[in-house]
Amino acid sequence: MENLTVVDHPLLKRDLTLLRREETPHGQFRKTVSDAAAILAYEAMRDIELEETSIETPLEQTTGYEIAEEVTVVPIMRAGLGMVDGFVRYVPEARVGHLGMQRDEETYRPVDYYSNIPSTIGHAHVFVVDPMLATGGSASFAIDHLKEEGGQDFTFACLVAAPEGVQKLREEHPDVPVVTAVLDRELDDNAFIRPGLGDAGDRIFGTRES
Repeated sequence: MENLTVVDHPLLKRDLTLLRREETPHGQFRKTVSDAAAILAYEAMRDIELEETSIETPLEQTTGYEIAEEVTVVPIMRAGLGMVDGFVRYVPEARVGHLGMQRDEETYRPVDYYSNIPSTIGHAHVFVVDPMLATGGSASFAIDHLKEEGGQDFTFACLVAAPEGVQKLREEHPDVPVVTAVLDRELDDNAFIRPGLGDAGDRIFGTRES
């Protein structure tokens, strides 16, 4: 699909297997989400801008590189919080915003309840992160909100995507690339991804009975 990158990596496939497995305890699930997010971050940040800098090695002067643009990570709460550590693991100077959204279980439409976005978002490459891209409603709504805040340069990263969600983002935000670990089959009648991995938020925070 256009504007979609499915990251093909053995470690990511192993991690996704752990995340899908029903009996994976929430502590291991939470750690695996963070580890998988770090692998996604490598791919999502592939085109980030660099600038040359002169450095001294123990033997001589040479050219090195530094990240030239500001990086901001915005998780869609609550499940997106589980991906933040993976994304800032290698870019510790990144700013982190927070956008709280939840799905209305009757209409399946997103409802926002919290927003705390860095004022520098207009000058940053913004990585919007959420483990699941299902209907695409929350992702599209979040990007709408962030564009209103001044954001201009976005990447959406998730662990599992449904074709319906990818299509919605492509239609409503064709300027936003999507990076995911896997493109699953479809949404079911309750708008859950199949085969999916269940409710990521409940499994990250241990609120699902097991």
